[in-house]
Amino acid sequence: MLASMIRKGVLSAICLSAAAPAYAHIRVGSTSSFSAGFGHPLSGLDHMTVMIAVGLWAALKGGRATWAWPAAFIGVMLVGAALGMLNMPVPFVEPGILASVVTFGLMVTTAVDLPVAAGVVMIGVFALFHGHAHGSEVPESASGLEYMAGFALATAMLHSVGISAAASLGLRFRGLVRAAGAVSAVFGAGLALGII
Repeated sequence: MLASMIRKGVLSAICLSAAAPAYAHIRVGSTSSFSAGFGHPLSGLDHMTVMIAVGLWAALKGGRATWAWPAAFIGVMLVGAALGMLNMPVPFVEPGILASVVTFGLMVTTAVDLPVAAGVVMIGVFALFHGHAHGSEVPESASGLEYMAGFALATAMLHSVGISAAASLGLRFRGLVRAAGAVSAVFGAGLALGII
């Protein structure tokens, strides 16, 4: 029952976000409130896919990775957001975001068993790109703290969706979790090639 509810919730979130334009790019959209920040990760399939995939991969790894990998993503994402708000350039933000969709999809599909610390570093690199994209959108007249709190909470929720989905499917349906990773990787490749 729980697995069914999670699947329906994820499917609903994906469908709702597909109906709206993606505001995952620099200087687009309203960014002066908590609700705008909360909505930002939910408005772009690239962000949603990565954040759920990180949760799926963390759950596949298990142990400390279940909390350390999502925490690393959120923490470094906030650092990236601060850099973006300070107008400090970070190269390859958009390509890095697209690469993260493919990379995390592949990590889930192949169930790569990295050491927890190596996963934290890899996740942190990609989180910096996502955070910079978020932070670059905050107008200079706004403090950005409410916006940052909003997208941090939405990110944590998306990570939780991935963790919960993988945990509810368990070892018996591990293939479904890995198939979700394959969908993420294909989606990311489609975005990178401009097909999607």
